[in-house]
Amino acid sequence: MSDPHVLPPPPIRHAIVVADGDVPSRAALDAAWPGWDSGVTDVLAADGGFVQARSMGLEPTLLVGDMDSLAPGSLAAAEAEGIEVLRAPADKDESDTELALLEAVRRGATRVTVLGALGGPRVDHALANVWLLAHPGLAGVDVTLLDARSRVVLVSAPGPDDARVRRLLPGPPGAVVSLLPLGGDVSGITTEGLRYPLRDEPLVTGPARGLSNVRVAPDAAVTVRRGRLLVVESATAPAGLSSGT
Repeated sequence: MSDPHVLPPPPIRHAIVVADGDVPSRAALDAAWPGWDSGVTDVLAADGGFVQARSMGLEPTLLVGDMDSLAPGSLAAAEAEGIEVLRAPADKDESDTELALLEAVRRGATRVTVLGALGGPRVDHALANVWLLAHPGLAGVDVTLLDARSRVVLVSAPGPDDARVRRLLPGPPGAVVSLLPLGGDVSGITTEGLRYPLRDEPLVTGPARGLSNVRVAPDAAVTVRRGRLLVVESATAPAGLSSGT
């Protein structure tokens, strides 16, 4: 019986942020990551991500950015449809994707899926988007970078009361899971359901030891004692994979 004096956890608010990188089709995402868009409450477009969102059948509820990548006609269409627009100055310290992420959190998102963050013509944009996972303004929010090939999350530890942090990594056996330290060494890593296990071990900056592990169970997981661990999962098992870390 539940304790009437204990409040239930707040409902999950799932926002999608669409950046102006390469965005897969809705069908490709559905096939690679079933349920990726479950419980979506808001869709935020970062500048040119407005067109990307529309191309995959998503209807933005908010348009954020300096609008330097969005054709005037698209901006006018968004305003004519009554879509809220938060225009930022061209000279700013934040990227449009960063502004959209922070706005999603300001509006109550507890989970954010970012599309269009990993592809595009500029590798510096993709790297900056990965680094956004460590943004202090996103602390405590479940943020995922997603495309049809990869799912990227950051596990930051310790948690409350200096506790270890455990992250579930559900997915198809045979798919690659890479574990990479971000911004410093990571200690106390323990894995479950991966072919090459780590048992309360470190991964240090520089060596590629955590690259290309392989999921052997659909309910894999990783636990971290201290540090920031980038987890990059593939959607499917690559052909000819024969080695791991």
